[in-house]
Amino acid sequence: MTDHTPPRVLAVIPARGGSKGLPGKNIRPMWGLPLIAHSIRAAAMTPEVTRCVVTTDSAEIAEVVRAHGGEAPFLRPAELAADDTPMAPVVGHALEWVESDEGGSYDAVLLLDPTSPARVPSQLAEAVRRLATTPALDGVISVSEPTFNPVWVGVRPDGSRDGALSRYFEAGTGVTRRQDVGRFLRINGNFYLWRADFVRRLESSWFDEGTHEGLEIPEAQAFSIDDEYEFRLIEALIGAGLITLPWLDVAAPIAQTEDPR
Repeated sequence: MTDHTPPRVLAVIPARGGSKGLPGKNIRPMWGLPLIAHSIRAAAMTPEVTRCVVTTDSAEIAEVVRAHGGEAPFLRPAELAADDTPMAPVVGHALEWVESDEGGSYDAVLLLDPTSPARVPSQLAEAVRRLATTPALDGVISVSEPTFNPVWVGVRPDGSRDGALSRYFEAGTGVTRRQDVGRFLRINGNFYLWRADFVRRLESSWFDEGTHEGLEIPEAQAFSIDDEYEFRLIEALIGAGLITLPWLDVAAPIAQTEDPR
């Protein structure tokens, strides 16, 4: 990646078929589109993305992806689709497959989890710019400031005190006002951008194995849908105009029971 040549960026959308928390969530309708289609649209509206592929073990998901203009050129091997499969080999497999398919290499990989649909293409573009202009970085990831500071309010039952509460973070000891606690940022899963070379050598924990910069986004975008409550909450936020998805027109709400296919 250089300042003179635009990097080749592969967007990878992981969508396993066996969700337990909210079955079928990846293709469940959200404002007239299956959930996964929002990630496909975000990638399509980001000029910095060279190609976008979905990695899934489900033929049904692959069919929905193609019906909404996405690519699902392969089915993920079963050994990479278990409940406890880490993301590193999944992303690595997708990169390897695409590079073999094209006979060329990519400079960066952009991971877009379909359960975090509230994306802004300009933020993805800024992440690519930062990675391309900062050679020391292995990746740029989305972070946000939560509505509460866990350093200030984080507690845990303490077994050494018969279950009485203790502070979770030592940094909060002695603090009596939230204004006196430093800012707390969290990794929110909206996007992960890595150099392709880093993905190729990644073994397990991207955070522990690399050097990353955080790109801060609003906490309202920091969704990772795992259950019915979170699905309905983000629908409500979109409907109220508190989250704007540039590929949607929410002026006339679409029935959520509409078949995404």
